[in-house]
Amino acid sequence: MNPRFEAAWELHQFLEQHNITYAIIGGIAATAWGDQRFTRDVDLTIAASLEEGCEPLVHLITTRFPSRTDNPLALARKSRLILVTASNGIDVDISLALPGYEDEVFNRARNYELEPGKAVLICSPEDLIIHKAVAGRPQDIFDIEGVIYRQREKLDPDYIRNWLNQFADILANPEVQAHFETAWDKYLNPGAD
Repeated sequence: MNPRFEAAWELHQFLEQHNITYAIIGGIAATAWGDQRFTRDVDLTIAASLEEGCEPLVHLITTRFPSRTDNPLALARKSRLILVTASNGIDVDISLALPGYEDEVFNRARNYELEPGKAVLICSPEDLIIHKAVAGRPQDIFDIEGVIYRQREKLDPDYIRNWLNQFADILANPEVQAHFETAWDKYLNPGAD
């Protein structure tokens, strides 16, 4: 198994053991739904209770996995991120999900077999597109195109558009929608201008 898959499997086992809902949202999901590409880390989102605060969750995770920051609790409170390292040295970026959209991500997550008998949960291709469109970096745009190219008519564009419309309003950034629509037109509506 490649090192990123090993790290993903280790995280899966830990999160399952502690009944923590999760979905992988980064390069592993991009490879599963789109083009094969090299990824250096594992990115995932986990369910985090707003009532309890993030302190117990940060403590639980950083007790098992070394933190990549001096003050993981401060980072989690500020950015809702926990940056740790798997036992094989692979970086793991964990985002603490907020209720709402992320509940949809968890409900729509799918099993992805790393090797026979070892499956992890990855976000749906639609949710990967949404995450990538919000991030909007060049690699994210490339990933969106790869997912659309490979998944094509299997995708639910109404679901994607609904959430991207909401994120575009919240972020006051219409480019969020354009990242998807440009790629969609390129592969599924090539005559559109």
